Amino acid sequence: MTPAKSFTQALATRCADRSARTALLRLGDGDDADAHTYGQLDARARSVAAALSHRGTTGRPVLVCVDDGPHDVAALVGCLYAGAVAVPVPPPDSSRAAAERTAAIAAETDAAVALTESAHAPEFSRRLAAAGRSSVVCLAVDRLPDDGAGPRPHAPDGSDVALLQYTSGSTAAPRGVRVTHANLLATMESLRTALGTDENARVGGWLPLHHDLGLVGQLLHPLWLGATAVLMHRRRFAADPLSWLRAVARHRVTVTAAPDSAYARCLADVTDDDLAELDLSALATAVDASEPVSAATLAAFAHRFAAAGLRPGALAAGYGLAEATLLVSLADRPAPAPATVSEEALERGELRPPVPGRPVRTLAGCGPARGVTVRIVDPGSSAVLPEGSVGEIWVRGAAVADGYWRRPLESAATFGQTTADGEHGFLRTGDLGALRDGRLYPTGRIKDALLVDGRTLHPQEAERRLARLGAPFGPAVVLSAPAEREEIVAVQEVRGAGWSRGRLEGLAERVRGCLYEEFGASPGGVVLVRPGTVRRTTSGKVRRSLVRELYLRGELRPLYASAPPYAAEGG
Repeated sequence: MTPAKSFTQALATRCADRSARTALLRLGDGDDADAHTYGQLDARARSVAAALSHRGTTGRPVLVCVDDGPHDVAALVGCLYAGAVAVPVPPPDSSRAAAERTAAIAAETDAAVALTESAHAPEFSRRLAAAGRSSVVCLAVDRLPDDGAGPRPHAPDGSDVALLQYTSGSTAAPRGVRVTHANLLATMESLRTALGTDENARVGGWLPLHHDLGLVGQLLHPLWLGATAVLMHRRRFAADPLSWLRAVARHRVTVTAAPDSAYARCLADVTDDDLAELDLSALATAVDASEPVSAATLAAFAHRFAAAGLRPGALAAGYGLAEATLLVSLADRPAPAPATVSEEALERGELRPPVPGRPVRTLAGCGPARGVTVRIVDPGSSAVLPEGSVGEIWVRGAAVADGYWRRPLESAATFGQTTADGEHGFLRTGDLGALRDGRLYPTGRIKDALLVDGRTLHPQEAERRLARLGAPFGPAVVLSAPAEREEIVAVQEVRGAGWSRGRLEGLAERVRGCLYEEFGASPGGVVLVRPGTVRRTTSGKVRRSLVRELYLRGELRPLYASAPPYAAEGG
């Protein structure tokens, strides 16, 4: 078979060769599932492509704002068929923060057309108009003719941009990674090799399609294979985490993926009766990725769900990012034992064997690089560090994008970097890690950004939201705290005096509610403090690192705290 020159060509070939096979299973709120064949997907996508071609979208961004399901898939594939640049964004029924993020993306891309559904079109149009984007034409995918009439799929080059994958969790400065057809094709090959997938695979989960792991890993990869994508809505998982595993069992899913927190939630909720009803024997690979991976979570999940037929070695820790299209490294299966190292040496930037009687840290290995080259680099000098040294993770390869959409300065600072010894073309990830025996061990992040269910949450945005709660709340700092699985802590100033313990508990719950409703974040702790505790520079900027240091040292003197190292105090 002649290799495809573009992802569009590969997908069109799959649709033609496997027209009667099931491409997509869309799971409803109950046990029902809607099956859609490759032939049906092709017909819907051609109708979308025809509508887009009439509006001259070739090479231009098109917003895709549809609930996860067949219409979303048809919209994404239709963009590819039309030669448009697909820009997945959250559906209109998401949080206010997601709506503002979409508005910022619409402004940055200057998209003239958006694909949505008839149920969402009025609200989506209203939100765009409120953001000054009233000229955007909203097309309801479910109202387009479903006769498959449309032009032949566009024939792009490998260097043409296929989609923009926005990485930022903040509405203030989203960044769109320019993912080309060549990037996608390279990633597909790496995924097939790493996962051992083929046309008989069933790949599925609940991650939304505006998330890189949901889009590239759980939709585009099975379609490229000619396999079946099994998609459930994130709302089902949020309401009942075990619904994910029940769907995996019922539909014989062979590959799934989710953030570490999803596995932890399932562990917390599962009962012996649940295990007796689950059959996970078909699940060959369960990837834990998209946020820091806890070795303890992996071990506990493997042990607990063995009773449900989970294969030994099915769990695999992975590391990747949108700037590399998706995948950087993935553990072999069965994975080697996690690395137990000296905590004191790790704080000095070294992976060293533990010292008897001294603190240790257990790191989950994310396996060897998959289709890319990884270097561990001193972020200051750009010198490549030896094995066992912690530094910034740099990545190079065909799957790595060449920059961000319309952000030349950020692109120049992130992509195409050169090491001190002259190796060119690397991506600076901003993440810290080390290599040992050729395996990657991520250890943290250079940036302030936090991860929530695999999504990036910038603390500045969360702090702005908390500030809008009004009296008696003052400034806040949202930070990360080390734990078996990294936790989010909110340090919130409260004005006034004489607060009772009950009133303070109520205020803390308001902080929790704000972070959960706006960002889907469940903080590991809320610390209420007196005015002036949140330190600022002379220019008024929050000194986040100082507040975090005071928190970790137990020196904040809170009015109330819901988590160690503090004992809660009543007012």
